[in-house]
Amino acid sequence: MPKINVYLPDDLAEAVKEAGVPVSAVCQRALEQAVRRVTAIRETVLGDLDDEPTGALAHLTARTRTVLKLAVERARDAGAPRIGTEHLLGAMLDEGTNLALHVLRAMEIEPEQVGRDLARRQPGERETAPPDRDPRRFDGPAANALELAVTEATSLGHNYIGCEHLLLGLAVEPDGVAGQVLRALGADPKLVRRAVTAALAGYVHLRAESGQGQSAASAGAQQALAAAVRQEIEPLSRRIARLEEHLGLTTEG
Repeated sequence: MPKINVYLPDDLAEAVKEAGVPVSAVCQRALEQAVRRVTAIRETVLGDLDDEPTGALAHLTARTRTVLKLAVERARDAGAPRIGTEHLLGAMLDEGTNLALHVLRAMEIEPEQVGRDLARRQPGERETAPPDRDPRRFDGPAANALELAVTEATSLGHNYIGCEHLLLGLAVEPDGVAGQVLRALGADPKLVRRAVTAALAGYVHLRAESGQGQSAASAGAQQALAAAVRQEIEPLSRRIARLEEHLGLTTEG
């Protein structure tokens, strides 16, 4: 039977040993679930997203499905042969109410600036347009970003794919326009991952305090959520700054 090495942080590896967790069985089950979801999403042709979701789309939240629908429209309007990461990120901005945008704001990255930078960036060399030219399918980087979104959701123990997971997938994916724009604005994958984790914890807390989230959209709640996220990512930001200073990567003035 083939082997796949799994690398864990030291503290997690030690905790796994102490707890006696059956690593092989747990990893095998998690990988089976992830492969099924990834394969289904990658093979999906985005048809009428207004229908009751089934198959791969059943794992996506309503807002994520809305983003995909808007991405299809963006790709068609641009005359693109496939949906690219630039269409996914632009559609996320168009949707306007998702948690991913709150995460960006908490990281002091304004969605409006993301939109402007995205508009200035021309997509890189695309795949050769397929004979059946279908803007309802994903190009390579977009498919990879969705796969990474599934992986991020799985690693967080979630059984759904939200816009926050899609943001992570776009930030991690190395080749697409969306990831290049996000990282240039400071959305480093590690910072985004930590910010998403903090935002989800803060959102759950706010919902509990506001009666199932009825006032969670208030300005005060959003400020509290942003503050919680910034508090979580500040230690990592300081470590990165110290490392850059040590390596001589900081600039004066």
